[in-house]
Amino acid sequence: MKGLIVAIGFLTRLPVPRLSVSDADFTRSMRWFPAVGLIVGGLVAAAVRVGLMVDPWVAALLALLVWVAVTGALHLDGLGDIADAVGAAHKGRDRLLAALADPHVGSFGAVVIGLQFVTKLVLIHAAAERGAYAALILVPFAARIGPLVWTRLPNLHNGLASRFGHAVRRCDLFVWALLLLAAAWRVPGLIAAPALILLWAAWLRRRIGGISGDGHGAGIELVESGLLLAVTMAPGPA
Repeated sequence: MKGLIVAIGFLTRLPVPRLSVSDADFTRSMRWFPAVGLIVGGLVAAAVRVGLMVDPWVAALLALLVWVAVTGALHLDGLGDIADAVGAAHKGRDRLLAALADPHVGSFGAVVIGLQFVTKLVLIHAAAERGAYAALILVPFAARIGPLVWTRLPNLHNGLASRFGHAVRRCDLFVWALLLLAAAWRVPGLIAAPALILLWAAWLRRRIGGISGDGHGAGIELVESGLLLAVTMAPGPA
């Protein structure tokens, strides 16, 4: 369970016990990322249930606020950095990498983050109106399987993401894939997760050249939005 606690501490702002963590412990914690997604999803679904006592839009807003607060906007930061990097890509690869390394949010990043907020708000509202609590719990779980796949891409630089390079085993992917399949039996729209995860991997390889921490964060955000759209459009129980 140590890996799960480390993963919770890394991916969320939730309080966790203080532990002595080695570099190996930290890298192995990636195997628990999808489990952290279940915790995030559970809190988001709870926020929707509370907000629905007032109005579906209030539920959507409250859920979005909880989503951002619990994750500390960690993945939104990556999304903004990727957007700024792509906006600078026409100036050459060196400028792209410099934009990724810049801690400040530029105009491209601000616009994309704003659009992500609007997208999630609208899609959470649609899910709230359907009472799709299972979908809201499972979407963050499915999206966090993505980093286990993306970590196999070439590393852009010797940063945080490069530390996870050899942490994920085939058996980890197999177990989470089986659990995703079981989840998709309950929420059919989740079957879109593998396609979205692989599409992001292909885009990163072609446009950026590899994976970084920003690539992981942006991918989680985009896969979450894609899955929210898929689960609200898919027939069957949610």
